[in-house]
Amino acid sequence: MVKIQKSFLNQPHVDIEMKDLTNLEKQKNILNKLKIYRKQDFSYKSGKILGSMCTQPHPIAKKAYMNFMETNLGDPALFPGSKKIEEKYIDFLKKILNAPKKSMGIIGSGGTEGNITAMWLAKKISDKNEIIVPENVHFSFEKIASMMNMKILTINLNDKYVVDIKNIKEKISEKTAAVVGIAGSTELGTVDDIYSLSKICKKNNIFLHVDAAFGGFVIPFLKKLGYRVNDFDFKLKGVDSVSLDAHKMGYSAIPLGTLVVRNKTISDSISVESHCVSTKKQVGILGTRSGGPVAAAYAVSEFLGENGYKNLVQKCMNVTDYAVKRIEDIGLNIIVKPTMNVIGIKLDNPSKVVKKLTDLKWKVNEMERISCIRLVLMPHVSKNTINSFIPDLKKVCKRLGEI
Repeated sequence: MVKIQKSFLNQPHVDIEMKDLTNLEKQKNILNKLKIYRKQDFSYKSGKILGSMCTQPHPIAKKAYMNFMETNLGDPALFPGSKKIEEKYIDFLKKILNAPKKSMGIIGSGGTEGNITAMWLAKKISDKNEIIVPENVHFSFEKIASMMNMKILTINLNDKYVVDIKNIKEKISEKTAAVVGIAGSTELGTVDDIYSLSKICKKNNIFLHVDAAFGGFVIPFLKKLGYRVNDFDFKLKGVDSVSLDAHKMGYSAIPLGTLVVRNKTISDSISVESHCVSTKKQVGILGTRSGGPVAAAYAVSEFLGENGYKNLVQKCMNVTDYAVKRIEDIGLNIIVKPTMNVIGIKLDNPSKVVKKLTDLKWKVNEMERISCIRLVLMPHVSKNTINSFIPDLKKVCKRLGEI
C-alpha cells in the first residue's frame, strides 16, 4: 500500500485514489488466487491432454469471445449485430451439412442440449415415447429418458463398432418416436450407416436424429480430402436433425453446439411465448444465451473457411496415422481402424493404465465398456507429442503386463 501524508487525507481526490488502490489490491489478490487454481489444471497447450474431444480455441476465437461477452442472443433487439452474426454462422453450418433452405438452426450449449432438443421435437410431433439408439450412444440419452419419461431401446453394434441395421428394423413399433444414428462416436469416432437408417426412417415416417457433435466438423472435410466415410447429413432425405459442436473440431470456444433441423415449421411444436424480451416466441431450451461463443465460432469459420477446416482435418489425420503406427510398433493393438482422428487402444486393464499415465501427467480416457483407452488427436496434438507419449505408454504397459 502506498503511504499518504495525513495532511492530504481530507482531500476528496486522495480518498478516491486510496479507494481505487484498495480495489486494485483486491483484484490482484483474487486474480493471483485464480492463477493458483488454474495451474492445477491440465492444459491443451502442453499437449498432455490426449483424451479430450475439445481443444485450445483458435486465437481469433478468444478475441471475438471477449468482445461479445455481454451480449444476450435471447433478447436480440438489444443486440441486432450479434443476431446477424448468429444467422451468418447458422448459414455456414447449413451449407456444410447440405441443409435445405427451409431448415433452421438452434444454437445452444453443446451436443447434450442438441440431443435433448431433438428428442423433445420428436416426442412432441409424434406423441410417442420410445427412442431407438446404438449401444454406444452418448450418455446424454440417459438424461433424456429421465427428463422426458422416454424409453430407450438399445441396439447392439457389429464387429466394426457401428450399429447393427437389422436389429433397428426389429425394434421399430407404433411407439417409436425417433431413431438415433451417430456420426463420430464418443468412444471410437465411428460413423453409423446413416444412409440405411435414413431409408428405414423415411419409409416408416420416423424422426431420425444424427448425433454428429464430433463428426459434424470432420466428415464434410474428410470427404473433400478423398476419404471414404459414410454420408450423415441432409443429403439423405430421411435425416430430420443433426447436432454438431463448434467447441470440438470446430476449433472454437466452449460452449457452443448447434442443432440443425430439416424443416423449421416443426419447431413450432416446442416454441413458447417469450414475455419480457424482444421476441414473441423462443425455440429451444435456453433463454439467455451469450453472444460470445457464437461470435467466436463465426470468427473461426470466417478465418479458416472450408479450405482451412479441410487442412486442419488433414493435419489431425496425419497425426492419427502416425500415432497408430507408433502404437502398433510397441506391440499394442488398435480396436478398429480409425474413421477419423480417434484411436481406441485395446487393453486388459485400461483403468490401471490411465492411472499410471496420469501420474506421468498424460490425460487419456478410459472406455470401460469396450476395455480400451481413447486417444483423440485434436489440433493441439502433434507428432512430437506422440513421440513424447509413446515411450511413457510403452513403459506403463510393460510394467502392467499389457505388452
